[in-house]
Amino acid sequence: MGEFTDVALGFPTALFSFSLLVVAGYWTLVLLGGLGVDLLGAGADADTGAGAGAEDGFAAERLAPLGLGGVPATVALSVLVGLAWFVSLAGSALLDGAAARALLLPVALAAAWAGTRAVVLPLRHVFQDRAETSLRDFVGLPCVIRTGRVGPDFGQAEVTAPDGSSAIVQVRQPAMDVPVAGAAAGAGLTAGSTALIFDLDPDGRFFWVMPHDTAPGLR
Repeated sequence: MGEFTDVALGFPTALFSFSLLVVAGYWTLVLLGGLGVDLLGAGADADTGAGAGAEDGFAAERLAPLGLGGVPATVALSVLVGLAWFVSLAGSALLDGAAARALLLPVALAAAWAGTRAVVLPLRHVFQDRAETSLRDFVGLPCVIRTGRVGPDFGQAEVTAPDGSSAIVQVRQPAMDVPVAGAAAGAGLTAGSTALIFDLDPDGRFFWVMPHDTAPGLR
């Protein structure tokens, strides 16, 4: 036990040991319900931009270029820290000397990245399927446009879910519905105007919207 503690608190394992304690504390609170986190929903939001928590979205943006996107940032970071700690711990137990342990740090990080990427790849499909299902709950709801215009290639809107939570989502208006220049004022979707979400594009991860007043079957 004493040798284990020495290795866990020695360089470079100590760098990951404290991070692992934070990860363990976080998931303990999640399991106890103290953070009120919807694990599956968190990842979906981070990737689609619908209802993402600020912290998760910030971390997810930085993990995506590393090939670790598509799942909740908390999941990717937890696996990354856990693997880095394990590799560092095993390497420290096998290697002696300051130089060898200094080289162990980049090796542990590289191995953790490769391992996390291998874990993330199959999980990504699970979270994306859940994300699409969750996003379809917005179809049929009114939303408020938050950009200066909405067109076939641009636009954002705020939508409020039945549970009272709100999200900023990407929206698009079909080209045939976009007023041409010189059309009557108020015919287009601009900031503050109300629209109806009538469909989801799962590949583009945006919603098709139409002016609220012309939308049939409001719910």
